[in-house]
Amino acid sequence: MALIKSHDGVLFDLDGVLYAGPNAVPGAKEAVENLKGRGIACAYVTNNASRSAEQIAAHLNELGIPAQPEEVYGSAPAGVALMSQHLPAPAKVLVTGSESLKDLCRQQGYQLVDSADDKPDAVIQGFEPTLGWTDLAEASYAINRGAQWFATNLDRSVPRDRGLAPANGALVEAVSFATGQRPLAAGKPEPVMFQQASEALGLQRPLVIGDRLDTDVLGGNRAGYTTALVLTGATTLAQAQEATGAETPHWVLETLADIFNGNHRSLNS
Repeated sequence: MALIKSHDGVLFDLDGVLYAGPNAVPGAKEAVENLKGRGIACAYVTNNASRSAEQIAAHLNELGIPAQPEEVYGSAPAGVALMSQHLPAPAKVLVTGSESLKDLCRQQGYQLVDSADDKPDAVIQGFEPTLGWTDLAEASYAINRGAQWFATNLDRSVPRDRGLAPANGALVEAVSFATGQRPLAAGKPEPVMFQQASEALGLQRPLVIGDRLDTDVLGGNRAGYTTALVLTGATTLAQAQEATGAETPHWVLETLADIFNGNHRSLNS
């Protein structure tokens, strides 16, 4: 039986599932169009904090994958929400990340600063491909001087069109080595973004599809949802077969077509 027949909506990861860098994953466009054509709700749950929901939706649409900004749930808003729980605005914040992350902080009433010498109350770190040593050093100076530290997510790698590249978690590790500290982190594998998406869509039986065991699968399982690992991104079948505990997916897919054709399989089969 087709896997999708047991579910009323799909919560997609993006990098490695629907696209890799500037290109769509083969079959992604057709899969989402098929789902939406059947009236099955879709949402996009991503740890990539470098772009806004509007930018992500625009990129998906450029690739022929239908998406609206309100269907996108990202780790940047989750990171700012986490920070607000511990440090209310208008505190001073040093953003080590993208312009969209800065905009979110401004919208919440935080005072943005550019230097550790401005004595920020907090550092929030999110993925941005143009970050360099100077940016990571400035964050380290501020944290070593007592600033609270938050991260949008801790993904170690991100699939690009040329292969795997360092993601926010890898850059967080550099700052951690320099400070001896760890940030409070939002994003997957915390279940909050999955739960927000499911509740917004009114889902009763959501299916989470991702390409990483330690973020997508773990987060989906923590949310209590069915999880499927697709082998088009960061994780191989051999790695999936070594998964244990809450990082074990319910199903493994070679491609997204397997949610329709009945070729999904369990690691126990």
